[in-house]
Amino acid sequence: MRKPEIEFILTTMLESFGNVSDINVTVGKPCQVESAGVLKSVSLNPPIEKLTPFQTETFALNLINSDRRLIEILIKQGSCDSSYSLTGKARFRVNIFSQRGFYSIVMRKLETRIPTINDLDLPEIFHKSAQEKNGIILVTGATGSGKSTTLAALLNEINNTQSVHVVTLEDPLEFIHSQKKSTFNQRELGTDFDNFPNGLRSALRQAPKVILVGEMRDRETVEIGLSAAETGHLVMSTLHTVDAGQTINRIIGMFEMEEEKQIRIRLADSIRWIICQRLLPQEGGGRVAALEILFTNLRIKDTILNGESEGKTFYDIITAGEAFGMATFDKAISELYKENRISEETAKAYASKKAIVGRFIDTIKSERGEKTTDIENLDLDEEYAKEKNKLKKKKLRI
Repeated sequence: MRKPEIEFILTTMLESFGNVSDINVTVGKPCQVESAGVLKSVSLNPPIEKLTPFQTETFALNLINSDRRLIEILIKQGSCDSSYSLTGKARFRVNIFSQRGFYSIVMRKLETRIPTINDLDLPEIFHKSAQEKNGIILVTGATGSGKSTTLAALLNEINNTQSVHVVTLEDPLEFIHSQKKSTFNQRELGTDFDNFPNGLRSALRQAPKVILVGEMRDRETVEIGLSAAETGHLVMSTLHTVDAGQTINRIIGMFEMEEEKQIRIRLADSIRWIICQRLLPQEGGGRVAALEILFTNLRIKDTILNGESEGKTFYDIITAGEAFGMATFDKAISELYKENRISEETAKAYASKKAIVGRFIDTIKSERGEKTTDIENLDLDEEYAKEKNKLKKKKLRI
């Protein structure tokens, strides 16, 4: 396969279904796209019923485009990340990896238009998070949960409202920000810097007010990020964690036991927001985001410093702070169910505490006049009551 053929196949795959988010190329399967969270096979002309190892390897080499650095990383580490532009149609974040000695490819379609907070239907409190002047904002969640998109919306808000210098360190570049009110310098791993710690160190000498780090991958990156936040920069980044409490514990766990007290103090002073995301199947098709939102207050700082305890967990504090804009996943999921955007099964499957979401669902059902239980036609067993009374009388006689 040559590059024109690759581009023809990619174009066909993109146009095969609506709402395509990923392209999947795997040996032994046809070309597939992920549409609304479901993998679907794509019919090509001429047809490819099952991809061969030669076809996937040729596909991969065309995407790498003779980049020696990427080839070396792929051979040594078994996978590599890059970006690819389909002229006039789309940009992709590409991951090529080895499995059973063959190469597979997953291509994440990147939006060409920068989303706004309103476009993503994010809560109004997100406008407040974009006004922070220093500290750390973390967006967390599983791969493909929309972390980069949410960060792009926050950066877009800064770009529209503040005259500041923004430096981004990404792997690869996902959203290309235009020069509006802010000045953007976007740097790509491998092309503009060799690793995140070195890129972050050099960013501190480039006089930015805002630094985006694609991912807090290791202890060294976290440590430099904390130093940047402590010296008056606003640092934005992502982590692969499931909720706010695990995010704090994950960062602390990157350090040695004897460093725990010091790192807790630094985190308590630096963390401003933790936004966790989950994408849920939406009724009628598509997906919808559920968000857990934590921002610092005195109780959060005290819990970071001293750890969670009975009645004083991050979950409890977020629940108590719902009136001020905080939200647990369970609250967000319950609201989505109330709005008929997700099913009862989805709500319970994605809940953090199923009992809490279950009670909320029962309340909503009662308000709607729906059944809250499958148990029906219960009657009093009058014969059992009579027998019981006879036994009591017999005992009294004895």
